[in-house]
Amino acid sequence: MILKDIPITDDHMHIDPVNGKGIKAALEFKRSGGTHIFLVTKPSWSFGITPQSGEDFRPVFEKTIKLADEITENGVKAFPILGVHPAETGKLTAAGMTVDKAADVMAAGLTLAAEYVREGKAVALKSGRPHYEVTPEVWDASNRVLAHAIALAEDADCALQIHAETGPCGDVAVMAQNSGMDIKRIVKHFGIPETPLTPSLIAKHEAIPDLARQGRLFTMESDYMDENSRPGSVIGPKSVPRFTRKLIESGKITEEQAYKIHKDNPEKIYGVEITLD
Repeated sequence: MILKDIPITDDHMHIDPVNGKGIKAALEFKRSGGTHIFLVTKPSWSFGITPQSGEDFRPVFEKTIKLADEITENGVKAFPILGVHPAETGKLTAAGMTVDKAADVMAAGLTLAAEYVREGKAVALKSGRPHYEVTPEVWDASNRVLAHAIALAEDADCALQIHAETGPCGDVAVMAQNSGMDIKRIVKHFGIPETPLTPSLIAKHEAIPDLARQGRLFTMESDYMDENSRPGSVIGPKSVPRFTRKLIESGKITEEQAYKIHKDNPEKIYGVEITLD
């Protein structure tokens, strides 16, 4: 069963032509019924880059935008999301940079990413904080970078995806309110239903039917990393179409609810159009 009249949107996917399947992964998504991808920037080290300034993120962003264009040309509409992975702090400090300097470089990279959004070359920003234990100094610096990302997203009138610890991240909602940003436009990647932010749920999450019945604003994702060293991680590129199809076939969600998840919700969050050509 291919859902011909329903867009199928993966809210968080990586495609890596160097270290993974590249375009082949996008085509697998398409053959399974997928139609739209929010293509999230991979970390700088995936491109062999150790940034020393915000400008050093430019080739990362340029390659992501070019890749989104190639995916779109192959029949899957790809929306670029640009930003700086919170784990950059650890990478940069391991390379000899101070925590404060690393935070400054990351914040500058986000400022550059916001320029691409304002130019219409990307639809959202990506930031966050470590999902693993770190020192108080790193935690505070990471929160400064995240607050900067929220301020940039509010100013650029765009959504922000965050990579953070498991949990509701209620303090991030407070950060958003302090910046005047609508918390519904902050997407908790790999989210849980309990967050006050908008959760992007892994496609196999058991809460999807309940949230759909409640009319909750949420999206579905694979968090596919596209790394040959970790094939199928987190779940494969076919996952969002397959799980959506299974949910409909089993009667756990209706086609109308699927339409809302894959079209109406991302349109509200990101300000894009999700259409079937």
